Amino acid sequence: MVLRPINPHDLKQLHEMAIETGPGFTSLPDNLEFLRDKIEHSCLAFETLPEEGSALYFFVLEDVDAGRLAGCCAIEARIGLETPFYNYRAGRMAHSSPQLGVHRVIKTLSLSSDHIGDAEVCSLYLRADYRRDRLGVLLSRARWLFMATHRACFPERVFAEMRGVLDEQGSSPFWRCLGRHFLPMEFQEADRLIGLGKKSFIGELMPKHPICLPLLPEELQAGIGRVHDHTKPALAMLNKEGLRWEGYIDLFDAGPTVESYLDDVAGVRDSRWVRACVGAEPAKPGRPSVLASASGEHGFRVCWLGQSPEDDTVSITVDEAAALGIEEGAWLRVLMT
Repeated sequence: MVLRPINPHDLKQLHEMAIETGPGFTSLPDNLEFLRDKIEHSCLAFETLPEEGSALYFFVLEDVDAGRLAGCCAIEARIGLETPFYNYRAGRMAHSSPQLGVHRVIKTLSLSSDHIGDAEVCSLYLRADYRRDRLGVLLSRARWLFMATHRACFPERVFAEMRGVLDEQGSSPFWRCLGRHFLPMEFQEADRLIGLGKKSFIGELMPKHPICLPLLPEELQAGIGRVHDHTKPALAMLNKEGLRWEGYIDLFDAGPTVESYLDDVAGVRDSRWVRACVGAEPAKPGRPSVLASASGEHGFRVCWLGQSPEDDTVSITVDEAAALGIEEGAWLRVLMT
């Protein structure tokens, strides 16, 4: 199992995964032309590694023996530079009347585009039959290895949008209660437009003034900042890295946005460089715990290793060297998990 940059030959299988993800997964829409453009932009980013401006780095996890894609993940280097990145910011307003002896603090939601130039980790999806052997951990943490390796290409802060609570029909109760009053369309259609990058209607039609939460049903208020059941493992991994909810939620499903300073993220802070010693015997089967990345002859690659580093070296097998596209003495960036 090897994580690598996406290429044009992956389009068909990426489209299959986009169909599998279901509603609310806005960064991977079921649209072949859009996905083709996404792959082209990603290939250009990996080729040029720009240190300024927006760039998309899209990765796939490949089952090499089966020739099948097991999952995907991505990094948007800088969000909100060309098109505003909108969400709601949770806040509070104080109301008081000395004459009546009443003091109230009212929770609010305000339209926000505060994430200007921040990086976003996104598009993490692992197919159902590959949810084993810590492959979800590989997908999630491999992005930090890439960002640590190419630190100059990324800004000070990073965030991730998490899918919010949906009902059995794949629709958002939050959208039905709030968003649809300003934008008269079903959740799936609004979700589709966002996935295709058509976001101008948000600034044009969504409310400009704070929304007082007590006006919403109590059960809906309780769902703000909660995640979809399928998203809970991804949220747990990001929390473990140090990303936290700072009060921003998605406009459509009220899912939380978690964020951190990039240099404080565990996967960036704790990863380090070691040299590869090729020729180790295959390790006994067990729980994998060492991720390694390299930029060898096949470009950026990440896989699990069977041996732990010792000081500034790590022993790897011939197969592991081939998967990473490296030879004896190459530099690897490793992360204990």
